[in-house]
Amino acid sequence: MAARPHWLFGDQLGPHFPDPRHNGPDTRAPLVMIEARSVLRRRRFHRAKAHLLLSAMRHRAAELGDRVVYVQADTYREGLAEAVGRDRVTVCHPTSRRALELVRSLPAVEVLPARGFLVSHTDFADWAAAHARGRMRMEDFYRWVRTGHDLLMDGDAPAGGRWNLDQDNREPPPRTARTLGAPAPWRPTEDEIDERVRHDLDRWERDGTVAFVGRDGPRGFPATRREALASLRHFITHRLPGFGPHEDAMLAADPVMCHSLLSAPLNLGLLHPAECVDRAERAWRDGAAPLNSVEGFIRQIAGWREYVWHLYWHFGEDYRSRNALGHTAPLPVWFLELDAEAVAARCLSTVLAQVRDTGWTHHIPRLMVLGSRALQDGWDPAAVTDWFHRCFVDGYDWVMLPNVVGMSQYADGGLMTTKPYTSGGAYLNRMSDLCGPCAYRPQERTGERACPYTTGYWAFLHRHRERLSRNHRVARAVRGLDRLADLPEVLEKAAARGDAPP
Repeated sequence: MAARPHWLFGDQLGPHFPDPRHNGPDTRAPLVMIEARSVLRRRRFHRAKAHLLLSAMRHRAAELGDRVVYVQADTYREGLAEAVGRDRVTVCHPTSRRALELVRSLPAVEVLPARGFLVSHTDFADWAAAHARGRMRMEDFYRWVRTGHDLLMDGDAPAGGRWNLDQDNREPPPRTARTLGAPAPWRPTEDEIDERVRHDLDRWERDGTVAFVGRDGPRGFPATRREALASLRHFITHRLPGFGPHEDAMLAADPVMCHSLLSAPLNLGLLHPAECVDRAERAWRDGAAPLNSVEGFIRQIAGWREYVWHLYWHFGEDYRSRNALGHTAPLPVWFLELDAEAVAARCLSTVLAQVRDTGWTHHIPRLMVLGSRALQDGWDPAAVTDWFHRCFVDGYDWVMLPNVVGMSQYADGGLMTTKPYTSGGAYLNRMSDLCGPCAYRPQERTGERACPYTTGYWAFLHRHRERLSRNHRVARAVRGLDRLADLPEVLEKAAARGDAPP
């Protein structure tokens, strides 16, 4: 009996996604890929994100040749009907609730288990059942994953005797250094497929079919399996050794520092997390990278990435509307448009420009510059989530919903993290070189040179004083409000800011 066609979504592009039950030399399943224009019409995505997705899909189709039916259609339903008619197809569990609802609504589609992650839905459900609500902390999950996968372990003990090497990985940037001096990250070379993608995007914009935000410079991330493996090899060999110590630091002239840039190919399915963490561990065991750098990298993938993926499904669709702090302010136009020139605060202007130009920044600018500003000013968490989803090349619903609602905006009230992640200018000054030439002073709360993050931090604590005074991780900071003789002026300064850029 002929193998049924297998449907590949645009983030299922690696070799581990075709149906393994029909993947032998004589029984390889025919494959279906659908480029649905409705996806790009639905949201105003970053232009570089749209380019990367279409380039990756079209490169994969070119690699597959006659084995794949590649359909360009208005919707997935129309594309599937054109590709296979009424034939039954299989598909791996999609990565978003909306896509899962779609495939489950189609009677001819069989949904297979999810792939591309270390932990299955079933295994996570068993782990979650053993942890009472409020105790599903990432650190516990991370240790469970490492133990179960024998990852960075020496017998039953963690390699080096410690599970967590965060204390070794929180160093500020070197003083007076403009860059870390690390080897440049791997970058791809565009080809004729990229040229056709850019031509199509230009045409659709001119026709008014779609609209984008941000700039589409030369493609900066892998679009093929070969490119993804080259990027992984380059990182492990040249950049992983220096990754750990400064992974939370920021430098204006060095936005990538030693970060891997592997989130985009991982989230497109071009890499499997197992091969990333295995190669990193091998580098440590071969003496090619220090333990703190390797542990920090593995924590991001086997810990945080897996944790976010499973919480997305575990918390349910209602999680999307969580708004424990009651934040409802709309996103300002300058933020929506990535208008970095409209912003005076150097940290925010610098990071907005990075997003505008590349669709990427590393995790600390996302959390402590972009997310912190949104949290301090009380922006609607659903709108913030949508912005991160649209504006980052590695942004998908499953990635951004827990990261923004749970961690960045504390909109779930503490289900995911134990405290709100925001700070005054002192933290940004310590962990970056962004404050020196800035028009504002991180230590000043009032006056013309008051740092908007410092003012916003105290205003945020005051606004949520009752709730946060019961949180042991921020209660001490809340009590600090009583020592601010200028608190009325601070609150007036924060209120006057309103929708104006800082």
